[in-house]
Amino acid sequence: MTAAGSTEFDHTQYKDEVEQRWGKSAYAQSHAWWKGLSDNERRAWQGQVQQLQGDWIAAAEVGLGPTSPEAQALARRHVDWLRGIPGTPAAQPDGDLAGYVQCLAEMYVTDQRFAANYGGVQGAAFVRDALLAYLDQPVVR
Repeated sequence: MTAAGSTEFDHTQYKDEVEQRWGKSAYAQSHAWWKGLSDNERRAWQGQVQQLQGDWIAAAEVGLGPTSPEAQALARRHVDWLRGIPGTPAAQPDGDLAGYVQCLAEMYVTDQRFAANYGGVQGAAFVRDALLAYLDQPVVR
């Protein structure tokens, strides 16, 4: 995730954290994927992330519930986005999708770097709750 308002994503600053949390292979695969993208592909990816974050913020601001159809559609988009990042447990066919998403959802609330992407702790709590509700659906796993 990018810092709030940031236009450039430097994933290397998270290397140690990613390796500790998800392993060296996870970082190596996602690093190779990112480096393999063209500048246009990186910009498109960043635009997709910013759109998703903006949609989460807007949904929280209008007071949607985390289990509302709109919030669950956002949760599906979010999980699909995570599945598209090589090296993550979400991208691995036998990866721990639920554990990975649960971990990230909690980090969104407890880590200010992530919470800022969702309008602060309150917005991040909405994202977390929607993602956890989404994971409860049997079709997700």
